[in-house]
Amino acid sequence: MDLFGDLPEPTQTCTPSTVRLNDSKDGSHGDADQDGARKRKQSSSDAEEAQEEVKRVCTEGLPALRGFVAARRGERDEMQDAHVLLPDMSELLSVQPRSVSRLSYFAVFDGHGGARASRFAAENLHLNLARKFPTGESENLEKLIKKSLLDTFKQTDDDFLKKASSQKPAWKDGSTATCALVVDDTVYVANLGDSRAVLCRMDLSEGQTKPITLSLSKEHNPTMYEERMRIQRAGGTVREGRVLGVLEVSRSIGDGQYKRCGVISTPDLRRCQLTRNDRFLILACDGLFKVFSADEAVKFVLSILQTQDSDGADPEEGDSGPDSGLDSACQQLASEAVKRGCADNVTVILVSISFSK
Repeated sequence: MDLFGDLPEPTQTCTPSTVRLNDSKDGSHGDADQDGARKRKQSSSDAEEAQEEVKRVCTEGLPALRGFVAARRGERDEMQDAHVLLPDMSELLSVQPRSVSRLSYFAVFDGHGGARASRFAAENLHLNLARKFPTGESENLEKLIKKSLLDTFKQTDDDFLKKASSQKPAWKDGSTATCALVVDDTVYVANLGDSRAVLCRMDLSEGQTKPITLSLSKEHNPTMYEERMRIQRAGGTVREGRVLGVLEVSRSIGDGQYKRCGVISTPDLRRCQLTRNDRFLILACDGLFKVFSADEAVKFVLSILQTQDSDGADPEEGDSGPDSGLDSACQQLASEAVKRGCADNVTVILVSISFSK
């Protein structure tokens, strides 16, 4: 399990220590009690105002994120994918850590055996994460974020399995999960199964600009050595690349009948600090990556954006607004996957990344 496999990180940071909080102490007695209370109230108010100023200053240096989604049923009878776009997740937290200025969440879920597991995860995983997210003055915030993500996936899986087993007949649905949690300028990706997350970063070295594709997720299938060994130690078998010859993934939410065979809900976690050279993040189910490599998907999006930048308008929508090209690129990428012969459901989330100049 690759917990927090770090990717290349820049040194850009936002340090709230430049703002000093006022501290007022009162040692008066008798008739000065009311004045002391007023001073303490004012001190608290000043501290809150200063903290808000910290967050305002820090937010100004953070990347602007805009999320777009495209979903295609393909040749399937049912759309079993689900997705979530939450550019501002902060409002779901009861108490937000003072060191955090912005929280965003994007996720794609690819269901199998039905759509109930993917829909359940889409409806509940971010709510569980909001409840488990670190609060107050949190030291070692990254370690606590890791723990909250691990606990969130376990809680979501346990809750779904409990609900699934109570049905008559029991639900046998399962789902992959690829979730991107953006905390200020750092993205944390937690994933199960074969849905993926990739980042487009522009390389400006040697006087040329060229795209680099960074993988922010790890696929889980039973043909991988570590995954196969875990399944076999649990008493399961891998036949024709599948658990018991049936299940294509070795980690998932749901799939209660395979949990005794070594199928787990523990995600791999990756962390990457965003830079001014980053253009966009792609989260997609395997329906996209069956017909696109990660590099091809990134270059496909870039080609559309470059074409529309040169044209100055979106030829399909007739809209030259700032989001039209990004939305069109997302829609065209999903449509192209179907055109290339993917019969599976295809869901693509495109998250644009831009820093103010």
